Amino acid sequence: MGRRPLLVGAVAVVVLAAGTGAGIAVVGSRDDGESAAQTFDGATEEVVKGNLESSTSTSGKLRFADARTIQSSRSGVVTELPTPGSVVKLGGKLHAVDNVPVFLLRGTVPAWRDFQSGMDRGPDVRQLEESLRDLGHFTQTPDDQFSWYTLDAVQRWQKAAGLPVTGRLPLGSVLFAAGDVRIGTVKAKVGDLAAPGVELFATTATTRIVDADLKLAQQKLGVVGAKVGLLLPGGVRTAGTIASVGTPAEKPGEQKETVIPVVVTLDDPAAAESLQEASVTVSVPSARRENVVSVPVGALLALTPGQFGVEVVDAGGATRKVPVTTGLFAGGRVEVTGVEAGQRVVVPKR
Repeated sequence: MGRRPLLVGAVAVVVLAAGTGAGIAVVGSRDDGESAAQTFDGATEEVVKGNLESSTSTSGKLRFADARTIQSSRSGVVTELPTPGSVVKLGGKLHAVDNVPVFLLRGTVPAWRDFQSGMDRGPDVRQLEESLRDLGHFTQTPDDQFSWYTLDAVQRWQKAAGLPVTGRLPLGSVLFAAGDVRIGTVKAKVGDLAAPGVELFATTATTRIVDADLKLAQQKLGVVGAKVGLLLPGGVRTAGTIASVGTPAEKPGEQKETVIPVVVTLDDPAAAESLQEASVTVSVPSARRENVVSVPVGALLALTPGQFGVEVVDAGGATRKVPVTTGLFAGGRVEVTGVEAGQRVVVPKR
């Protein structure tokens, strides 16, 4: 019959599982750690050997990366605007002022001058050539010089896009971004008067990231490249990687708290494909033990106020209490020494 014996002089001990925040109550006695052999038919679990890892959980927010607001770079009347939620790809049209379209190209340096023959060398020229190459119009190796090959590629692109074939791209006719952009809130309306600096619409990248904060005492856990667990709405579990770690900042609120902001990228972007913004739980590994023996936390007994043990069940059904030394608590299990992998221990019935 299943049982967990209570002996005279038994005391209750509460063990806090490190990294889990779970309080586990176990009962022990002041006997010598051994009990008379007797048949046992209750619940048991196997002692296993393997890796054990604890984690610290914090809340995070899933969002699209690289939010920015697109401003007009010329004066005139807004004649075309993108649709909220749409995605603009390389070479796609973003908007138009005075019926002159602005196209999306790839690069990290913003457009700041006209592109034309005779212009000075610069990284913006290389970006232009790389974009024209990816669009199938530039056949040379991209460099920093606006050459005859660049001029020819610009003209080919203009012809393909239905634009006047001038070989010149005036400031404001192209916008550089690191990749495809997703259109957010559109602030302007068709027919509005535009001027340099007037906000037209918001954009983001098409990739999703998670913003989270670590407490100041947990700053050692914020390591670029570290793997984390993510719990998405609906109970979906996936993994992520810490992409950046910020500097300590005071978190707004009634109770001032200094935190370390971290940004997490999703290892499997498809896991959050249906989500635009959402609250998520981020589990950051805090401790790890490799090739250790562990038992379920519920298997622990307090043999004395200062000594833990487990109740081992032999092959014939006999039980005996065995003293153990505990180590890391994680994921409902606890590292122990004093028993061997493959043995079975008594656990509470579920």
